[in-house]
Amino acid sequence: MRDILSEIWSTAKRNKLRTALTGFAVAWGIFMLIFLLGAGNGLIHATEQNSNQFLANSMEVFGNTTSKPYKGFKEGRSVQLNDQDFALTKDHFPAHIDEIGAVFSEGPLTISYGDNYTSSPVLGVFPNYQAINKLEIRYGRFINNMDNERQRKVIVLADEQAKELTSRPIQSLIGQYVDVGNYAFQVVGIYKKNQSGSISYGNTPFTTLRTMYGGGNKMEQINFSFHGLETEEANEAFEKSLRASINKRHEAAPDDDNAVWIDNRFTQNMQMDQGSNIIRTALWIVGLFTLLSGIVGVSNIMLITVKERTREFGIRKAIGATPWSILKLIITESIIITLFFGYIGMMFGIGANLYMDATIGNASLDAGVFQQKMFVNPTVGFAVCMQATLLIVIAGTIAGLIPARKAAKTRPIEALNAMD
Repeated sequence: MRDILSEIWSTAKRNKLRTALTGFAVAWGIFMLIFLLGAGNGLIHATEQNSNQFLANSMEVFGNTTSKPYKGFKEGRSVQLNDQDFALTKDHFPAHIDEIGAVFSEGPLTISYGDNYTSSPVLGVFPNYQAINKLEIRYGRFINNMDNERQRKVIVLADEQAKELTSRPIQSLIGQYVDVGNYAFQVVGIYKKNQSGSISYGNTPFTTLRTMYGGGNKMEQINFSFHGLETEEANEAFEKSLRASINKRHEAAPDDDNAVWIDNRFTQNMQMDQGSNIIRTALWIVGLFTLLSGIVGVSNIMLITVKERTREFGIRKAIGATPWSILKLIITESIIITLFFGYIGMMFGIGANLYMDATIGNASLDAGVFQQKMFVNPTVGFAVCMQATLLIVIAGTIAGLIPARKAAKTRPIEALNAMD
């Protein structure tokens, strides 16, 4: 085996350009496949992280403005959601709605504790707000039904807000009173700020905040979790029925999609999953074609290599070399070259992905109220890298096997005369 390796090394040194071209074709194919898959995974992971930050089977309903005239009313009228819309949503769709709540907002308000203060919007919410937005409580508790029933002046702060209000451990704020605008609120909980949010919110009971700031019967959104809507068609039918019912109350056209906005996380997730699958498939196709171009390059170079060495093989056979020894030499040379340069391409591909992860990994697009992750963990599993490398090694071996068999079967006299 040592003699074969020594001979392969000597051949590579004599034919530096040919060896370099073969190696580049192999390394480039592996590198591009791993790089493209890593970039695609970064996009897919970002999509998954964005969608996983909210409860999938939930909807948020917002009032907006009418976009078409209806019953003598002109377009452009504002639709303000209120308690009647809340009751309609809750009572008319019990077959699908689980927990329902609403949101009232005020601010930004100054929240102070001693000499420290911060400024942020404050939301009046129902208990279901925690589940719908997947808020992780770090200390204390969230708003409960009793808080809303008794209009308690309690508040749940984001951890970032708590850090601005005290230099002590943030859990020390639990049970303490902070000034929110002109009112004192007791801190009952601290939650971990959602990574998608660029703004930290203080959360108070819905009834408390709306009463304090004269909201009457108004609300900014209705939110609820649901069940039994498993297809995109079922969700569209539900949205159409809900929108038509609310529009009717506000003298808006039943099919006016602009009058009432419905943010359906379930259908959004379905569309994101479809988009992720398309991205994944497209990247595999592009990557495999890139890899295929490397395989074709290796095949062509191996064919040329064997043809150039036909006279050499003839001399070897004339002095007693067996067809198997020639076949073994060519195949071994093909395996070693593809394995060596395939490994180099794999390492460069992994390095490029790690560089992407270090520079633009967890990159976000700031949209004001929310931040959307654009690129998260753009890496490829080591198993995939090894499979891609093994694939091109096998392809390179096959590419060397075909001309090697032909060379091994060639009679010495034919081989010696082939290059004359």
